[in-house]
Amino acid sequence: MAGSSRTTADGPTAPPLNDPSETRLDRIGVPHVLRWGFLAVIVFMTGNAVETNFIAPHLAEALGGREAAAATIISAYGLAVLVGSYLAGALSDLLGPHRVMTLGLLVWVVFEVLFLLSLETGNLPAIAATYFVRGFGYPLFAFAFLVWINAVAPRERAGTAVGWFYVMFTGGLPTLGALVAIAAIPAFGGGYGGETGAMWISIALVVLGYALSFLVREPHGRRRLVPASESAGSVLGSGVKLAAQEPRVLVGFLVRIINTAPQYGMFVILPGVIGGTLGWSQSQWLLMSSVVYASNIAFNAVFGAIGDRWGWVRTVRWFGVLGSAVGLLLWWYVPHAVEPGSDGGYVLAVLAGVVFGVMLAGFVPLGAILPQLTERKGAAMAVYTTAAGGAAFLGAAVVALVRPWGGDAGTVWAFVALYAVAFVLCHWLRVDQPKDAHH
Repeated sequence: MAGSSRTTADGPTAPPLNDPSETRLDRIGVPHVLRWGFLAVIVFMTGNAVETNFIAPHLAEALGGREAAAATIISAYGLAVLVGSYLAGALSDLLGPHRVMTLGLLVWVVFEVLFLLSLETGNLPAIAATYFVRGFGYPLFAFAFLVWINAVAPRERAGTAVGWFYVMFTGGLPTLGALVAIAAIPAFGGGYGGETGAMWISIALVVLGYALSFLVREPHGRRRLVPASESAGSVLGSGVKLAAQEPRVLVGFLVRIINTAPQYGMFVILPGVIGGTLGWSQSQWLLMSSVVYASNIAFNAVFGAIGDRWGWVRTVRWFGVLGSAVGLLLWWYVPHAVEPGSDGGYVLAVLAGVVFGVMLAGFVPLGAILPQLTERKGAAMAVYTTAAGGAAFLGAAVVALVRPWGGDAGTVWAFVALYAVAFVLCHWLRVDQPKDAHH
């Protein structure tokens, strides 16, 4: 935990704040003892993200053009991500984060193989079932490591450490994943077959990411994080109980689930708009997605540090909520305002998306806020990881519910309305924030 010495009987752990033994990584907010875990997350999430920007049309084609069925499958996948995200926090307390990361790997690989095989048959129940279960995989891996970070990082730099986690998370999903897709799809012949080949390649990246996690020797990740006196049932239910008993934790949950819901919604809407009706290609859409979320990567750690100094809640409200709402509108309307298919219009459309990507990073301090709202840190992280994963479900669900009657533009405005709700909710996020005196 924060304030512990650099070594224990079990192995190395993070030094306390401003300890002479701090490394450069420690000082910029990355616990040095977890450095390989951060690399593991970006590689794993790159593999997970290869399909992100083409899965909706790919599923529709596999199902004979049934776009509604594809949207429903993606919504169900988001529900699995939500549940898996909750379990990542709760199970990490019971089993230790690294065991949960292992479980995430096994679920991901086994059901990815079954999903790809089921796509060849066109069997709707098999495709839906295998893709649904695979949805448990990445949150178990990634958010278990986030629990590990919160068990080790000094509280004064918690926002920065969470920011670095999202640098890696977003670096993979969707940024590097989209770049892998750009290279792999034509290498496998392009079109539907090229997309299938790219998804087979993704398995190797996921396995490599998991392998890197074995280089982390910090002891908290391989042991139970809660006292032995706490039963499995009480730990598994602690997040739900905490959200019901602590209004501020529930508010934090709602703000976090709104946070990236538009991101996942745009993954469904924009491939056919940017890479189709507006005259640009699939490769240009994939490149745009990479650039937009690369900008997010560049600012995740920045906004974590800003939050540690300027205020976590203030950063979330003004940069995260308000800034993301403005950026989302720009990303939708600028591509429609420029000349379709033009090079200059494409550049302006990418820059509009970059505004959204940068402002989205303003939500990073939420990962530090929730554990500070209660003494039950593990339960708070279960709530946080549930919301983080639940954003995928909410994003897909909003598209499925609003798009049939409101169209794409109406769906974008529905997400803006959710940001307005989050802006109001931030009024009830009150937290005693420790300050980082290190400069």
